[in-house]
Amino acid sequence: MKRPLFSLALIILYSGLTYCNEISDIIELKKLKSGNTDTLVVADLFYSPDNNLVFDNNPVVKSFFIKDKNLLVVSSDSSFSGYTVLNFKLKNTTYSIPFLFENTGKEATRLEYKFSYKPEKKINSASVFGSFNNWNKEANPMIYNSYKGSYEATIPLIPGRYNYKFFVDGKEIVDPENPDRTPTGFDDFNSVLTINASQKEKCYLHIDNVEYDNVRSIFNFIYERENQKYKLITEDVFLLLDNQRLPEKFFTINKNRITVTLPKHLSKGDKTLRIAVSQKDNFTNMQSIILTDGKPAGHSHSFNWQDGIIYSIMIDRFNDGDKTLNKPVEHDSLFYQANYQGGDLQGIINKIDEDYFTKLGINVIWISPVYDNPNDAYREFPKPYRWYSGYHGYWPVHHQRVEEKFGTIEKLKELVNKAHSKGINVLLDFVAHHVHIEHPFYKEHPEWFGKLQLPDGRLNLRFWDEFRLTTWFEPYMPSFDFLASKEAIDTMAANGVWWLQVTGADGFRHDAVKHVPNEYWRALTEQLKINIQAPRKKQVYQIGETFGNHELVKSYVNNGQLSAQFDFDLSYFAIPIFLDEQKSFTELDFHLKKSLDVFGTNHLMGNIMDSHDKVRFMAYADGDIKMQGVDTREIAWSKPPEVDHPESYKKAELFLAFMHTIPGLPVIYYGSEFGMTGADDPDNRRMMRFGDQLTSNEKQMLEKTKVITDVRNKNSALRYGDFQTVLADNFIYAYIRCDFNEKLLVILNKGAENKTADIKLPDVYSESKLTDVVSNETFTQDKDSFNISIPAYGWKVLKLEK
Repeated sequence: MKRPLFSLALIILYSGLTYCNEISDIIELKKLKSGNTDTLVVADLFYSPDNNLVFDNNPVVKSFFIKDKNLLVVSSDSSFSGYTVLNFKLKNTTYSIPFLFENTGKEATRLEYKFSYKPEKKINSASVFGSFNNWNKEANPMIYNSYKGSYEATIPLIPGRYNYKFFVDGKEIVDPENPDRTPTGFDDFNSVLTINASQKEKCYLHIDNVEYDNVRSIFNFIYERENQKYKLITEDVFLLLDNQRLPEKFFTINKNRITVTLPKHLSKGDKTLRIAVSQKDNFTNMQSIILTDGKPAGHSHSFNWQDGIIYSIMIDRFNDGDKTLNKPVEHDSLFYQANYQGGDLQGIINKIDEDYFTKLGINVIWISPVYDNPNDAYREFPKPYRWYSGYHGYWPVHHQRVEEKFGTIEKLKELVNKAHSKGINVLLDFVAHHVHIEHPFYKEHPEWFGKLQLPDGRLNLRFWDEFRLTTWFEPYMPSFDFLASKEAIDTMAANGVWWLQVTGADGFRHDAVKHVPNEYWRALTEQLKINIQAPRKKQVYQIGETFGNHELVKSYVNNGQLSAQFDFDLSYFAIPIFLDEQKSFTELDFHLKKSLDVFGTNHLMGNIMDSHDKVRFMAYADGDIKMQGVDTREIAWSKPPEVDHPESYKKAELFLAFMHTIPGLPVIYYGSEFGMTGADDPDNRRMMRFGDQLTSNEKQMLEKTKVITDVRNKNSALRYGDFQTVLADNFIYAYIRCDFNEKLLVILNKGAENKTADIKLPDVYSESKLTDVVSNETFTQDKDSFNISIPAYGWKVLKLEK
């Protein structure tokens, strides 16, 4: 049906809405608990050099702005649940901070859980600690039950997933009766407890379609609610364009269909449209639509970070392009695996020139640290006291020099320029937590660093939680004490700016993020926005490494700190589910949705299967290393794994398909594109192989990986779409990714046999045909569902069509 053109009154209304570039960040939705008082750091919400903010009154949200500390204190009525905004003025422009307040009603009902530990011998004391009590070892002591011979503690917990341990006579141990464990990231494990929530009523806002004419873009959404009691009215709709709430004149409601109309002049350039529904006792997801000149992202060839596929390179282990640089460290106790093996910057440039990354579908490369490292070997502190060189780059002896075994600063600039000429972004690995004892910073400014010896005589080494912000990793790696030295913060923030200015690189991967205080990340990000992002008019992408729970990881991800972090928790949880037929995809679906709830559906987090710090996926898939309870570092030295079973490549391909079809940026660790195996460090850092160095199975997997990346690159819904689960059982995981360009159905089968998936689409969908985006095979609806055969360890991405 052809829609009428604007009325004069409506055009006047539209022209009354103005935009200002004073705040360029999209202020993220803040999810808070009703009735609580929260203190927010304004710099984490948005960057502005001017903090002369004047906040408006809101009938359900009380606020108090502490200007000299740039803090915003907010609280809501305990009875209020749903979406709202807190408006503020900056230089005569009104902005909106969106909030979702969740009532502590049925969803947050606490269930009592009894932790129990039965010691094999007499002990003096035991307690339980974990993510539910901020890892406080004293908060929940366990009481001895003489009848059962066990120590017990009962704790009320809301539904969710918790990591925990027992603290027994001064030692941390996992729960011996709980087989569900997850790695801590530092050669240890936590036990995992999942408290399941009761089934929630479905309440969802669907993307439907978009229309255009000469003066406007028209976006249609459909509200679906399982037991809808109330008619949908304008007051229920929550609509934002960038950081301003739009009045009801910008949308109409027809039953449960919401039509949003944006005039051309308001949607010019890059914009973000956000919409959700709050209806008395329930609320929907928030749809977030990235627009360019009024059209959904994915139409143009311009790059957004949502488009990224990251390829991780350890320089020394990738490709030897200049053999004149090969000068390994000489030491009688230094083994080959822990020494320089010849990879360099020229080797990466050669592969850029050969289009290796382009053919693989890669548009972001992350290279390991380029810093100059010591020319001597150093012994690790814990047993078995092996010797290592700095081949990995994480022992910087200078803040502006490039490791001579890799090349020069000029060669690094050449690498970045070559990558940009191929449409590839470059991330540098930045080390802010520590330096090497040979670094001039440590020699000239020891006051910038924490002390190795603690007041009680212990060495402050590897206290990952107890002294998280000052612990040293090794006796020769001093840790900055940023909270005690603003000069250190300013110096290291300036150093980050220097690397991007000099090299032209596009962002950073940050090491050991949780061991560096938030104050440093805020200082660095502010300087990057002023000196790099504003002049280039392009977001500086920063992704961090943090091993910890969702809350800790998220505390560093916001507009004032990092763009993203690697979702290690999701990876650790997903891998055993994909490889164990006894585990169900329902568990993974629960955990994935928790990640989406914390980070948002359109997040920029990194999806990984393995990394330079962790066991490679293939070592698990092929059965060389069990998922839990194995000293993987010793296997790296004594019995390095080899791939023996061809089906392991299919399992790896399936996990890659999963990584590339869920929200977030997939991260491929070098060699994983063809199924390289390896135990823990340094075996997971074997020399890269190319071409005829690959086996026939590896060559076949490499081609399949190219298909997977191609599917993601060609289908915008996999990069910008929402996420809806349609089936999760022991073998099949099926979900829909939908944006305004397309609707896609993804189906994964982790079983060793072919499976037929019985797929029922959401009731509001009118599509009756599915087309495989790879093979073009079509499927038609049988009554109200689709019956689709998925091969063993197979996957399909299907386009929904009418």
